[in-house]
Amino acid sequence: MLSIAVSSLSFNAPALAPRTAPSAASVRMGVADMEGVGPETGNKVFDPLGLAKIASPETLAWYRAAELKHSRVAMAAVTGWAWVSSGGPLFPGYLSIDQGITFESLGRDGYAAWAAVPEAGKFQILGTIGILELLQEGSVKPHYMAGGTPGKVPLLWDPLGFTTKLSADTLATKRTSELKNGRLAMIGVMSLVSAHFIPGSVPLLP
Repeated sequence: MLSIAVSSLSFNAPALAPRTAPSAASVRMGVADMEGVGPETGNKVFDPLGLAKIASPETLAWYRAAELKHSRVAMAAVTGWAWVSSGGPLFPGYLSIDQGITFESLGRDGYAAWAAVPEAGKFQILGTIGILELLQEGSVKPHYMAGGTPGKVPLLWDPLGFTTKLSADTLATKRTSELKNGRLAMIGVMSLVSAHFIPGSVPLLP
């Protein structure tokens, strides 16, 4: 868990004295404090290569932020892949009126669909991702490597305020659920990509 270290306040005499200024926020993350353990990993942090042993608290915070980011992208990717592959309805309308490209014309093969997206559309997608990255890295104070919250993204971080009504225990449970679901989704994406490029490599997939 992350905790904010603030310098203690003291008085030199019974009379009022100026308070000392609080020190800058610092991160205190250790492997034993990290959420996401469970029976799947023997109730211990899964670290077979021992990377955590050579990582500073700041690096551990970066690891957690990167894990959350990749988990969320993977969950979105698996959901979209499953929806399209199962025959779910596609967006109506035009992706590009000038070029006569509709959403349905992109088809249901993810790689072929991306290749068919006009260059301007690709730049818009990548530009939106870049803006979100800049907002996360530059506008959230304190930074997650300086005592902030890993995974907190402006505009996407609970815009409707659902988490404000939850207890601390419920929030902790949901954070662990997000981590576990995200890890499973990352494995799922690897399976889908492998099955696409190497047919038959994943026996459970049709």
